[in-house]
Amino acid sequence: MPFNSYTFLIFFFLVAVSHHFLKSWKWQKTNLLVASYLFYSAWNPLFVFLLMASTLFDWILAKRIFLAEKTKAKKVCLTASIAMNLGLLGYFKYGNFLLETSVVFLNCLGIHFSPAPADIVLPVGISFYTFQTLSYTIDVYRKKIEPGKSFMDYALYVSFFPQLVAGPIVRAHDFLPQCETPRKADKDQLGWGLSLITIGLFMKIVLADNILAPVVDPVYADPDNFRSIETWTAVFAFSGQIFCDFSGYSTVAIGVALCFGFALPDNFKYPYASAGFREFWGRWHISLSSWLRDYLYASLGGNRVSAARTGVNLMLTMLLGGLWHGASWLFVIWGGVHGLYLILEHSLAGRRSLFPAPENHWKIASSIFTFVIVSLTWVFFRSENVPDAMGIFHNLYSFSWTRNPSISSAALAFAAATSLFLLAWHIYMRNSSIESFFSRLSSIVRILLLLSMAITTFLFFSGDNNAFIYFQF
Repeated sequence: MPFNSYTFLIFFFLVAVSHHFLKSWKWQKTNLLVASYLFYSAWNPLFVFLLMASTLFDWILAKRIFLAEKTKAKKVCLTASIAMNLGLLGYFKYGNFLLETSVVFLNCLGIHFSPAPADIVLPVGISFYTFQTLSYTIDVYRKKIEPGKSFMDYALYVSFFPQLVAGPIVRAHDFLPQCETPRKADKDQLGWGLSLITIGLFMKIVLADNILAPVVDPVYADPDNFRSIETWTAVFAFSGQIFCDFSGYSTVAIGVALCFGFALPDNFKYPYASAGFREFWGRWHISLSSWLRDYLYASLGGNRVSAARTGVNLMLTMLLGGLWHGASWLFVIWGGVHGLYLILEHSLAGRRSLFPAPENHWKIASSIFTFVIVSLTWVFFRSENVPDAMGIFHNLYSFSWTRNPSISSAALAFAAATSLFLLAWHIYMRNSSIESFFSRLSSIVRILLLLSMAITTFLFFSGDNNAFIYFQF
């Protein structure tokens, strides 16, 4: 039940109406919990039991960690939580990958090994809700929070349908306190929530799916048939596509949650305005990058150790962050390249950005430079395999400007203009927010802008329900 479907809009309307008319806060939370499980079961009903089991297991372990008097007992429970969560994630997400990699490795050694295909089905959203339950037990172990008072509240925290499938990855200390008192969106919250839903769907359906994807998809599907002009456009267009797709999802998720009176954290803060790669990861997929920082990088020692060890910590964090995105060596390469960028930046500038950016014009120049390098790094993220990635890079620097007519000049122009506009918009909004931008507009201009987005989204909506990119993670 993706957000960009009529089914979801009907589902959301029914849940919102029932939430409004239920007077008891307990029944309102029950309504949201049941709706969340129904929402998840729309993909595969059997995997709802996996979600329930993960929820119950970590709830029990967190209680035991809190009540245990001896440190050893606490560590045993934490180890069990980590083993269970990462074990499930490893099996479902990386089982096929590990089997295929083992076959290739053994064949290289001259050992013929042909096992039956594992055909493991990846439960949608498992990477996201696994990190939420794991952060809960770790925070209880670190004494940052106490276990939740209500199992229903905790179950709702894990399964809350607006962010269940693709984030943002919410922390227990942000969500559970909101469950303690009745929440019902007031007029302003409801209006802004619906506005965010409109903006997010516009980003996904109009920009990502109908302007940028028609250039990105054919170039990455068959790099050998395209030359420099289409390839450069596709590389920058994918930067725009993945932002509009994923940020669009997060924006809708935040908007839907707000319609029920819940506040979810921002997941993007104009990342293409970043003056350096450390800043980029402070603005891109913030809930994941902060999770990796707090629970992986800090646990390895962070930057509290020697410079060499700090570099190792950065690289390990980014390699595992890349692998989190998918069971493919391309994601590992993508994470490793970002690790190298961060190590270089750290070694040259210590804790400061690689680009000191003392003046506004230098900030703009460094943002453009960072955007170009990040866009080139996305090639590994988007390509189907390593030969295709190498083909993309070869085309970029072949300096052959002969066009392939399978992509029209109009499509190339629209994609290029949209990519440039997004970069300029990020730089312009670098120190601002969408809320403050809309607050500066008059009521009439706000209504006209949102209405035009809604109409354009409706006209571009084809009913294909193109999946969000991060659903595969």
